[in-house]
Amino acid sequence: WTPTAMPMPDDKNYNVIYGFGYAKYIHSCDEILQELEVFVPQEESCKINILTLKNNAPKKKKIKIVYYVKPVIGEDEIKSDGYIKLQYEENSNVLVAKNLYNVDEFKDTIYVSSSEKIKSFTGNKKTFLGEQRDVILKEHDKGTLKTNSRGISNPSGLHHMRLDNDSGIGKESCIAIEIDIEIESFSEKKISIILGADETPVIAKDVAYKYSKVQNCNMELSKIKNKWNDLLGRLQVKTPYESLNIMLNGWTMYQTITSRLLARSGFYQSGGAYGFRDQLQDTLGLKYIDPEILKNQIIIHSKHQFVEGDVEHWWHAETGKGIRTRISDDLLWLAYLTTEYINSTNDYSILDIETPYVQGKILQENEMERYDKYTHTEFEESIYKHCIKAIEKTLNFGKNGLPKIGTGDWNDGFSNVGSKGIGESIWLGFFLYNVLDRFIPVCEYKGDNELAQKYEEIKNKLKKSLNTNGWDGRWYKRAYTDDGDALGSMENDECRIDSIAQSWSVISNAGDNDKKYISMESLENHLIDRENGIIKLLDPPFEKGKLEPGYIKAYMPGVRENGGQYTHECCC
Repeated sequence: WTPTAMPMPDDKNYNVIYGFGYAKYIHSCDEILQELEVFVPQEESCKINILTLKNNAPKKKKIKIVYYVKPVIGEDEIKSDGYIKLQYEENSNVLVAKNLYNVDEFKDTIYVSSSEKIKSFTGNKKTFLGEQRDVILKEHDKGTLKTNSRGISNPSGLHHMRLDNDSGIGKESCIAIEIDIEIESFSEKKISIILGADETPVIAKDVAYKYSKVQNCNMELSKIKNKWNDLLGRLQVKTPYESLNIMLNGWTMYQTITSRLLARSGFYQSGGAYGFRDQLQDTLGLKYIDPEILKNQIIIHSKHQFVEGDVEHWWHAETGKGIRTRISDDLLWLAYLTTEYINSTNDYSILDIETPYVQGKILQENEMERYDKYTHTEFEESIYKHCIKAIEKTLNFGKNGLPKIGTGDWNDGFSNVGSKGIGESIWLGFFLYNVLDRFIPVCEYKGDNELAQKYEEIKNKLKKSLNTNGWDGRWYKRAYTDDGDALGSMENDECRIDSIAQSWSVISNAGDNDKKYISMESLENHLIDRENGIIKLLDPPFEKGKLEPGYIKAYMPGVRENGGQYTHECCC
């Protein structure tokens, strides 16, 4: 059986408690109360499992515990299979896994250890799970026979006296260890099981030795709980709705930090990459509990701006590889977040922090993006100059006096709207207006009055274009394509109205007063679906119309950016 509801459940209750920094699984069967606490320490790169087993029977229990992992140690388990080798080091009670194929790219030592002696192990997934066929098993509680299938819900390895100690090289990979324990009647036992990754075997063994002591695991768990309670308790919200209070008082902040910043994962995407705009946006709300998080994110992202002013759309910190694109709004978020930090903290010293750029081959005329490993420049410049480069790069206007959209703006799916270098974005115009409005006082603070005056003139001219060429009579248009077609216009069959053009006319304060009110009234009439309790991103979604705005059309109507919402912390 398993202490969790998968992969080998029974008909008894399973309870899960999610806390800040840990999860606790509770189950009772076979006269044994089981509690499994799982967490990650503050400093070490490992996952700690504390398994508490309480024997409620009047007799001693002998139990076999098997811990199973499906390792990848790369980006694709199919490519990794056959190259992962296990080696058990008996003196340190550590089972080490290495991907021999990616030895240069993935230098971490992957390991499994425990507070109890590892009796046996295997790296052969096929022999552990068994053949995928029906077998006859004896049902222990009723003494009857039943038919079941081998696999993760009934591994063959559980029915052997011990695992085969196969290194797994040349086989479908897995990591499975076996531990045997005894629990006296009406007694309990705590076992720690550690899954970790470290740069060297020496560090791995040291961490494994530390957490092989259950007392150290308990102490670290207490530290984790105290750390999160202190951080998340700095902001408290009270509303008439208790469910909303629970979500706002800790959980939204916690998910933003753990999922978006640490794991760099999300409901739609689990790629582990930093998105230039994504993680910057995610830190906006965190300024209320720790402005240093926002500051550090600005510094990190400034190092992924090219010398020419554009930025990597996303990158993997572990490999140093990222993608250079023609998406038009990413770079502006650096200036936006910098002004947000200054306005929130009054700490202008961030402007003087110097960081390098990345450098690489410029995109060719018909090249929309390039995935590559980009290197840092030897020279560094201030965050202030990084921001100016981002703004100057965006001052690229089309025939309607609006900034060019490139291969997408805040809506990445508009990848074909301006791929020829002509299309323009009304939303980007509002965003640029807001960035200029925020950055002009920064220029004045730095004594760059000439630059401040330049940005003031551009801002005023842009406002005029937005309220003339961007206006559609009852709301603001969304964009102009390379061919001159409008998006977000009442003339369109699809994407007749887009919410962010309307909302940012108010947020930026660039919309004329009468137009702002009219556009928000139109948003309320056409995009708020009270029956289903949602606010649409755009309507109608793209599906079968003549316009080909890009890969947004590949999404199902109403899903993701094609009419749905893709929410970050700044939008909550």
